[in-house]
Amino acid sequence: MSEVKTPIVTGGCQCGKVRYALYAAPQNAHVCHCRMCQRATGGVFAALAGAPKSEFAWTEGEPAFFASSNLAKRAYCRDCGTPLSFSYDLPEARFYVTIGSMDDPEAAPIVKQYGVESRISWVKFCEDVPAEKTGEDPKAAEFFKTMQSNQG
Repeated sequence: MSEVKTPIVTGGCQCGKVRYALYAAPQNAHVCHCRMCQRATGGVFAALAGAPKSEFAWTEGEPAFFASSNLAKRAYCRDCGTPLSFSYDLPEARFYVTIGSMDDPEAAPIVKQYGVESRISWVKFCEDVPAEKTGEDPKAAEFFKTMQSNQG
């Protein structure tokens, strides 16, 4: 008999054609100021919250995917364009959803800021939230050495 999971967080795109569920509480909610995230969202940063890949499911419709680099993919609604997720191509990596696409974004208060070397000078918020430059962590730096951007 298969286990029935109860969603902890749900969300979806603007037009409602693509929906998802997280079956675990959001983890590592953060904003990323890197240029790739700025371009991927069309905003000044990406706001993301994750869960283990086994605790995530698309529940309605199918998103389109863009491999923004050789290391990661981003999902979006092909009909309305809403950015929906980000995930590194690693089995142990979390699957991140955009906090703005969550039905209750209050469920994911940010705990970290990444990519602050690209933070736009007039973006002032969450000054008390810890910040990290891309590749500042030695393990992350090693991982990012192999990254090749697919963004134009």
